Amino acid sequence: MGTGPEADDEGTTAGGTAGAGDLTAGPAGASGSPDSGAGVPPVAGAGDSPDSDAGHSPEAGASDSPVAEGGGPDGVGGASGVQEGAASSEAGGAGAAEAPQRSEAEAELAAQRVERERIERRKAERKGPVESGTKLSGKAADLLAAIRAVEGGDKPATTVFAAPDPAPRPAAPAPEAVRRPQPAPAVAAPATETIATVRRILAEGGAPESLAPQVAAALGEGSDALLREDPWQLLRVAGVRPDQADGFARALLGAECGPDDERRGRAVTGWLLEQAALAGHTALEMPALTAALAQRAVPDPEAAVRDAIAEGEALVFQDALDPGAPEPEDGEEERPVRVLVALERYALAEESLADGLARLVNSLAKDASERWEAVAATASGGAAELVRAVAGHGLVLHTGGEAARAEPAALLAAARTAGLRACAVAHTSEGRRRLAAVLEDGGEGAVGTVAGLLSGTEGPGRDADGALDLDLLIVLDAPQLDVEGAAVLVEALPDGARLVLSGDPAVLWSAGPGRVFADLLAARVCPQIASRTPDPGPLGELVSGIGIGELTQVEAPGKELVIVPVRDAGEAVHRTVQLVADSVPRAIGVPAEQTVVITPGHGGAAGTRALNTALKERLNPGPGRFGGFDPGDRIAYSPAPGRTVCGQVVKADADGLHLSCAGVPVVVPKERVEQSVRQGWALTAHQAAGSRWAAAVVVLPGDAAPTLSRPWVYTAFSRAERHLSVVHGVEQALPKAVAETLPKPRTTRLPLLLKTQVPAAD
Repeated sequence: MGTGPEADDEGTTAGGTAGAGDLTAGPAGASGSPDSGAGVPPVAGAGDSPDSDAGHSPEAGASDSPVAEGGGPDGVGGASGVQEGAASSEAGGAGAAEAPQRSEAEAELAAQRVERERIERRKAERKGPVESGTKLSGKAADLLAAIRAVEGGDKPATTVFAAPDPAPRPAAPAPEAVRRPQPAPAVAAPATETIATVRRILAEGGAPESLAPQVAAALGEGSDALLREDPWQLLRVAGVRPDQADGFARALLGAECGPDDERRGRAVTGWLLEQAALAGHTALEMPALTAALAQRAVPDPEAAVRDAIAEGEALVFQDALDPGAPEPEDGEEERPVRVLVALERYALAEESLADGLARLVNSLAKDASERWEAVAATASGGAAELVRAVAGHGLVLHTGGEAARAEPAALLAAARTAGLRACAVAHTSEGRRRLAAVLEDGGEGAVGTVAGLLSGTEGPGRDADGALDLDLLIVLDAPQLDVEGAAVLVEALPDGARLVLSGDPAVLWSAGPGRVFADLLAARVCPQIASRTPDPGPLGELVSGIGIGELTQVEAPGKELVIVPVRDAGEAVHRTVQLVADSVPRAIGVPAEQTVVITPGHGGAAGTRALNTALKERLNPGPGRFGGFDPGDRIAYSPAPGRTVCGQVVKADADGLHLSCAGVPVVVPKERVEQSVRQGWALTAHQAAGSRWAAAVVVLPGDAAPTLSRPWVYTAFSRAERHLSVVHGVEQALPKAVAETLPKPRTTRLPLLLKTQVPAAD
């Protein structure tokens, strides 16, 4: 535990010679030794100059522009070439549960498609058009006129304006045995002939032929003809940028190709909305969208947006800035509105989510009050307030740190004891494990993951009406819910069920579009229970301070916190490998497989790619015969956009790459390995969110300073349970980020939609 560094651990740091690998090196100027507590004050002289080619891709919200290229949660796409960008379309989000069979991802996606179909049917049942926008003028009036022309039958399109509350669900028939969803059939891959044809078209246009499977999957049947007719459809493939699609179009169309081509305007409009979604927005304000189109050489941005709306590729909304204000009388000034443009999938999900939450709030079952009173009578301590709130409300928000998870766990146990059908789900399988650990019976049958619940592989079955057979659903790690996942989850709950969303509001928001938990907290449409249980120990004290904008020095007598100052990215990689492979196991007793490395982005000289290369070489060297992987490699597997599952490579054969993810076997077909599996010793904070490790090494090279924010630092530092090492090269940028840099705002419609359907809570 207290042994000194070996000879090769020694090195010169800013401020003198110190043994960084010994976990006893504090920042230059720091007082005391690790035994007296090394805090996280600024490091004088550390990280003097970033590596010349270093450039970290930011986490979500790091870009000032809502439609900045490569603005995804982990900087996916945009920054690299077509081939690399498309192959690197990994989800920046943290992991979720994995299914016990090969078709797990397909099962989840199929389940979500079924739920979306139900959502669309509910929308179709709404009656009467919405009378809105009658007094608009200018851009808003032009856009509304385009939509109404489409509604008149000129061109097919779908409109998603605000509508009356949905009709209540019909009463379920007589109770019958609970039905469990059957495993969904695997999604059919594009035909070999189609891929071959697309490959020839790509080669003709000078694009990488390796994109053919992704193009065929994105465009569907007839993708070859569609691509030849409209080359800008290439923008539907993740990672492809407008300038690359322009070059492809010029090669195919020749003189017919021009910046004023309406096909280009529509495609770039859709691409910008997709980029905004990667950055967390569910919609874009009209001025922001037209400005971004102008920056990408679209001659008439407003016409491009109108064209995209007329073709049904985007939807337009006019949202009153003050929905509670009365309608203006004749001659009075019009109510101010904002004009938003959105992709249909996110607009539909956001409206469905608002409808579903309103249904839960307004459909509380009165006949269940006696059982809930019994549950409330058994509660004590910090969980009592939460149980009482759930007893009287259909929707409750619960906030707190890691220690506060004991309160929803107590609620789950009390509800099950009272005979209620209750289930709790976490964002990741590791979160599920932590929840089960605090339950006396391990939560057998009542603890799962969000992904497992939606795919039908975990949790209860469905009732006769197709809804989850539940009286109570508790969702932990709620800030990681994006708008689509939340909509599917809420839609699956029966009338009268109670929903508890629990999480730490200080962590990073979801990797996918939306900020569901934050929007609900801001809307104040339901009770909010704030836990008073603090996270214990020096790390809990450190993280609690970060949550309120203070980076304080804490006492760490057990070497819970150590700072390793570095001068540049190269030294940061070297020190990180030393810490994971030698110093932390030797001095702290945490083996390498229980240590995670977290860095701000995938790119750069100290990003996940560089760190994973160095860590693999030290911890599991091998030739990487199967797509760069060897048995024993730690991996980050993305079964679906927005999800990352951590695991280990077992073997590779003709079927694909065999993984073990939390003890569950997963087989990734070889054609999907490149785009869905990457080395996983080092992760981004978004990928790590929802999970915790015994030790964490947070790497902050100098070039990462612009990407840091308070939520990023809070999320990264709070992944450690026993020990945190900070490889520190950002000087004053760290305390400045904690004190001043809040999360970038996301444009969403959920708060307004909720205000029109749910009265504010007292």
